[in-house]
Amino acid sequence: MKKLLTALAAAAALTSAAAQAADSISVAATAVPHAEILEFVKPALAKEGVDLKIKVFTDYVQPNVQVAEGRLDANFFQHQPYLNEFNASRGTQLVSIGGVHVEPFGAYSSKIKKLDELSQGAQVVIPNDATNGGRALLLLQKAGVIKLKDGAGITATVKDIAENPKNIKVRELEAATLPRVLDQVDLALINTNYALEAGLKPTQDALVIEGSDSPYVNILVAQAEQKDNAALQKLAKALQTPEVKKFIEDKYQGAVVPAF
Repeated sequence: MKKLLTALAAAAALTSAAAQAADSISVAATAVPHAEILEFVKPALAKEGVDLKIKVFTDYVQPNVQVAEGRLDANFFQHQPYLNEFNASRGTQLVSIGGVHVEPFGAYSSKIKKLDELSQGAQVVIPNDATNGGRALLLLQKAGVIKLKDGAGITATVKDIAENPKNIKVRELEAATLPRVLDQVDLALINTNYALEAGLKPTQDALVIEGSDSPYVNILVAQAEQKDNAALQKLAKALQTPEVKKFIEDKYQGAVVPAF
């Protein structure tokens, strides 16, 4: 009996030690699809001794702010152009640990079924952050709705519109609010994560959408000095497995595209 109790005590000690050895990492994410993808990899990470804690945000600013301030270990919600602009404007040094997927950006309407049905003076809304606003304008240009000044790229603004045949009125709003005003405008350029949250089906509902060759790969981001953190590296690897690729393809049906 004494040997049995000793063995049990030793086993309990080992279990306790293993639990204490588990790394805990906190990651900020927008709800769809980022938090859903993180939830999918959470069990696999647990088997590798990583306790993944997911904190859901509804905006594109606080996830970077909280990682930069060390309140969270990483975030998963943005593409590299957005991160570059954020670092430049905020003086932060956040870096990508790895790319996961692309969310083709789309234009939506509850009033028209084709872009050529846009009326003179149509009300159009786009995200108010520098890179996604520019991305929206580039998509409108690609669709032939407007023409931008030569050289206008991802950071293009409304002031860069050179030709506007239908004299559309473009307003910039917080990205998360765009689905909520869809019924109040003629056209809304919406990030796919917010479109999915609102019950839209990008591959079916978007009047125009980026192709799967979009360069805006969504990335896992952390402080520069944490880039080689073992637990974060395990997370980056877990997000790029064949199982995750299949999960993304099956769940989002082309609205989210694996980028690995």
